[in-house]
Amino acid sequence: MARQALFAGLVYDESEHLVETTFIGGEASYVVDDNGFLRHINSEEVDRQVLAIFLDQLEDNKDMAVEQMLNLMGKDDFMTKAAVDASLRNIDMEQIIAQGIPMQAREMLGMMGFRITINYHGEVTGISQPSVPDEE
Repeated sequence: MARQALFAGLVYDESEHLVETTFIGGEASYVVDDNGFLRHINSEEVDRQVLAIFLDQLEDNKDMAVEQMLNLMGKDDFMTKAAVDASLRNIDMEQIIAQGIPMQAREMLGMMGFRITINYHGEVTGISQPSVPDEE
């Protein structure tokens, strides 16, 4: 049961309208306007799709992610690398859903151009992500 919509303020419908969030019986929902009919979609269904995409991307780019984390930390020793690598391997989707994403992080993602597009069935049809600038 979703007590919060992880990506509130970042989800849009296929007509590029921001999708509102609401609660039905304590459960968070995204509300998609389907030609005047408001479809309530369980936010956890959408959030799990997005998190699965993120986790797949992280797995595909794990070496780069570890390198970037080490750069941000200003460390490059074997023990720190092993700890960061282990942390990335042990990311738990259930924990992310339970803890949520802080509003400041969602606002920052929105300012950088991050947005999720869903259809009125709640299927993720697109994700626009800020790109990493070229080193040149």
